[in-house]
Amino acid sequence: MLVLAAAVVLLNGCEPSLSSTHTIPVGGTARTYHLYRPAGLTGPSPLVVVLHGGFGTGGQAESDYGWDALADEHGFTVAYPDGLDRAWNVGGGCCGRPGATGADDVGFVAEVVADIPDVDPARVYATGISNGGMLAYRLACDTTLFAAIGPDSATQLGPCPSPAPVSVIHIHGTADHNIPYDGGPGQGVARIDGPPVPDVVASWRAVDGCPAPTATTAGAVTTAVATCPGGRAVELVTIAGAGHQWPGSAPRKLGGVLGLDPPSTALDATAVIWAFFSAHPKAG
Repeated sequence: MLVLAAAVVLLNGCEPSLSSTHTIPVGGTARTYHLYRPAGLTGPSPLVVVLHGGFGTGGQAESDYGWDALADEHGFTVAYPDGLDRAWNVGGGCCGRPGATGADDVGFVAEVVADIPDVDPARVYATGISNGGMLAYRLACDTTLFAAIGPDSATQLGPCPSPAPVSVIHIHGTADHNIPYDGGPGQGVARIDGPPVPDVVASWRAVDGCPAPTATTAGAVTTAVATCPGGRAVELVTIAGAGHQWPGSAPRKLGGVLGLDPPSTALDATAVIWAFFSAHPKAG
């Protein structure tokens, strides 16, 4: 591991938090990720890997989605990997140059997890938006590293023949035109053509051996939860009328560049996903 840059953040005169940028070789290519470790962490802590969407970066995801502040509050480490050419290979030829060339993004993220010290292996999680959320699904399909994943505005592409059981929380707007909730070709550069989101989530209920979910609705938000064997859960959170966005994030000019809609104010996706993660360590 080579530390490229580090920034110390003082918190009320206490031990500093550390933001740093690292590079690691993967398949002969130098890959980078950003790391945030709050002050006062001792011993193995949870790790959340946050995966940016297409045209984004790790630094953009760190700035936009509020994970560092939540890490300070709850005591976990956050990693923000950078995709090659601002995209991820998630299967099915998607997306961008990484998808076209078969970049080993699963191997890269696995190396990121291995590179970070003092991580509790039972509490490693992956989340992401759009192309990044699709990579979270690919990681669940192709590795056993993660206790839970939390895709937002995403779908699952490519084969997933024999995944290990994992907890899943998926957040999606019903008016998402880039990755339509009901499946089929989306708008945007990638023209992602995925299955209906409820079918994706149902496939993970089958993997986890879950019963049918129980749904509740509060305002625009409907939450369907299946409690599964081994302490796992599979949860689908839908937001009526919401588009392709990270709910609860601050509107930014960059959103237009990334192809994102204005963020829904119906919930705070970061807080909801962390609450789910913290309740679902790896079983066994």
